[in-house]
Amino acid sequence: MKRFIEEECRQQSSLFPERLDDYITNDNAVRVIDVFIDGLNLPNLGFNTTPAVTGRPAYHPATMLKLYVYGYLNRIQSTRRLEREAGRNVELMWLLGRLAPDFKTIADFRKDNTKAIRLVCREFVMICRKLGLFSEAFVAIDGSKFKAVNCSDRNFTRGKIKRRLEQIDKDIDRYLAQIISADRLENDIAKNKTERLDKKIIQLKKEIERLNVTKEQLEATPDKQISLTDPDARSMKTRGSGIVGYNVQTAVDVKHHLIIAHKVTNAGSDRSQLSPISLLVKNILETEKLTVVADRGYYNSLEIKTCEDADIKVYLPKCQTSGNQARGLFGKRDFIYDVKRDEYKCPAGERATFRTSREESGKTIRRYWSSACPNCSIKSQCTTGKERRISRWEHEAVLDKVEVRIAKDPKKMATRRNTVEHPFGTIKIWMGYTHFQMKTLDRVSTEMSLHVLSYNITRLINMMGTEKLIEAMQA
Repeated sequence: MKRFIEEECRQQSSLFPERLDDYITNDNAVRVIDVFIDGLNLPNLGFNTTPAVTGRPAYHPATMLKLYVYGYLNRIQSTRRLEREAGRNVELMWLLGRLAPDFKTIADFRKDNTKAIRLVCREFVMICRKLGLFSEAFVAIDGSKFKAVNCSDRNFTRGKIKRRLEQIDKDIDRYLAQIISADRLENDIAKNKTERLDKKIIQLKKEIERLNVTKEQLEATPDKQISLTDPDARSMKTRGSGIVGYNVQTAVDVKHHLIIAHKVTNAGSDRSQLSPISLLVKNILETEKLTVVADRGYYNSLEIKTCEDADIKVYLPKCQTSGNQARGLFGKRDFIYDVKRDEYKCPAGERATFRTSREESGKTIRRYWSSACPNCSIKSQCTTGKERRISRWEHEAVLDKVEVRIAKDPKKMATRRNTVEHPFGTIKIWMGYTHFQMKTLDRVSTEMSLHVLSYNITRLINMMGTEKLIEAMQA
């Protein structure tokens, strides 16, 4: 007695062959993909569903879309791998009806339908909204850096070019010194070494010429940066190092952890991203009020003012960047503002009244100080100047309101961390910690939409189950 489960014989014939559908269980995710794509109005989304009269028949957009959604749902982003899977994967055979497009056709579909594919991702968010999953209108916002196809050696900034030119000068000096030493030997080995070093010097001089040309081109660009492989990719700082890539912004529903909105940018900082992504979420949810929580990397007074004017309640910790406080002097928080009198009360109990105003970076800044500063007993703890001057933005009451709000409910920051960082980690694991497959901002945005769509589908399947989700989509 073998006591092992025995396999079937490969040569055994079957009188009634099993149907392809028998291999796909009712709770298989491909059934969700099939129902979701078949339920879309593809022409309205921008797909061309009218085939050409002449030429070879084309694949229907629904077929190609199913292939891509399945691929990103199963960590298969490469078009060549998708081509292989279509010919050997039983799930894809069922999903595509045994069609197997070649990798060039697959790649062209993603390249030629960038806007329409992004709208498909939005359509699934609309399904989630119809299911009442975003009723609380509370989202957490964060950004994360993703690698582009462009490597760091093919990205140039002023600093990189300067450092490279300095390194080349040192290399040339070192090679010249080695040539002088070799010339004293006067043998075949020295001659070969000299010829080899001469070739290296010639190559370095050619590189200097290329770098000087790149430097001229660099000065003509708005952000003083050039990427040769992916022209839209930018060098960005990350924790501990830097990458050449894109800054992806997401807004994640706090209750169900579904990505409501996302945006791919090539801005290295999050400072100017708060209002665009918040207004995008509000537009998608079609809600009058929205609550948003983000980290201090988004702190920007104009962005906060824009959100508050749009009825978006912001939870955002204030950046403490006081230069005086860093030097051991009183910080701005030590001066209490009196709204009724429009004046500040200093740590010594004196009144700092409004004196003048000026424009700084498009903002009206009001300046306050006290006449008692020259004779104050604690002046050495306050300022090294003639008097301590306090600056206040004309709309700083909005910032004070946000500061009070976050002080009353500090747990919101823990909610943000537990909500928005999980999707980024999941998507990066799916990508394999590698770069995007496509180039330029528009196409990378499309690829990110496929990642987001796959994440949301997986998340909803885990929440509701395959059969219930299919019933909800067909209702």
